[in-house]
Amino acid sequence: MEKLEEQIAHLTRTVEDLSDVVARQESEIAVLTRRVFMLMQREGEREAQGSGSVVLGDERPPHY
Repeated sequence: MEKLEEQIAHLTRTVEDLSDVVARQESEIAVLTRRVFMLMQREGEREAQGSGSVVLGDERPPHY
């Protein structure tokens, strides 16, 4: 009986640890999702303004 109680205590601790990890990952994913959304909006606005041109290999860089 004592061995089972130890196993239950160990499993309970493991579940709590994993729950903490999942909660932390959920908040990190939410932050990253917001950042990706903001970057996509910025890039969309940049393309709409026409400054999203592609630099070709034979073009001189702007500092020349």
